[in-house]
Amino acid sequence: MRAFRTLMFAAMVLATTACASNAIKDQAASPAVEMPPATATVAASQPNVPPATGTTVEAGDAAAAQMPNQAELDAEDFHAQKLVPDPWEGFNRKMHGFNNAADKFVLRPLAVGYKKITPEPVQAGVSRFFANLSMPVTVVNQALQGRPGDATRSLGRFAVNTTVGIVGVFDPASHFGMPGRNDEDFGQTLATWGWRDSRYLVLPLLGPRTVRDALGIVGDQPLSPIAQIQDSGVASGLQALEIVDVRTRLLPIDQFRRDALDDYVFVRDAWIQRRNHQIQQDLQSDRD
Repeated sequence: MRAFRTLMFAAMVLATTACASNAIKDQAASPAVEMPPATATVAASQPNVPPATGTTVEAGDAAAAQMPNQAELDAEDFHAQKLVPDPWEGFNRKMHGFNNAADKFVLRPLAVGYKKITPEPVQAGVSRFFANLSMPVTVVNQALQGRPGDATRSLGRFAVNTTVGIVGVFDPASHFGMPGRNDEDFGQTLATWGWRDSRYLVLPLLGPRTVRDALGIVGDQPLSPIAQIQDSGVASGLQALEIVDVRTRLLPIDQFRRDALDDYVFVRDAWIQRRNHQIQQDLQSDRD
């Protein structure tokens, strides 16, 4: 019971800290969030040059070449949407403060201690192990989004790393030309199915979400390998280690949050932008 209470406290700030870190990394590594919609990019890249002498261009063919597919239209429509509404800001701020207190007194000290006593190669192996455990959720959601090709590749990566990579501690799949893809979850799947607009919600144990993504947790939970472990002590230990591992990798982002004028707004906007970017990528993904 004591281990369970520790785990619950630790989980409070997992998503709160993750959202800020991943949003900043996404903005630095990929300008897709700030880029114009796909159709605008295509139009800008097509110079208005008249056809060469003797060449006939059919009007229908020209229109078809410029016409975006449905995935591009969906992505453009989603890109144009405003940030997720936050009508429950009063409640959300209270939960945000509660999560920050739990992080200050429980999770961050654990992460700092873990980083000091654990060699970096071991930390990397632990991170790869948990990344591999998330692959079944990704595989199922890629399939539900109508991306069987991506789902098949992710399944192959999971099989290779689970066997040759010793349950994911190592990553031979990348050396075999099977690079990893972004994690997928049922909240993203619901968005690709049409549930685009959802209210922002901070959960006392899970941090930033929307109502859609909070319900998505229910769909993902049965797919987690840890959830299938019968020994509650082992399962709780693995969950606690996963949370500490994630928090340790996010320690460098603490300074960004300390420098923010309003930490709640910083975390909310960063999480929303990252989430919108993930869903926009899903909408733009090729359908096999």
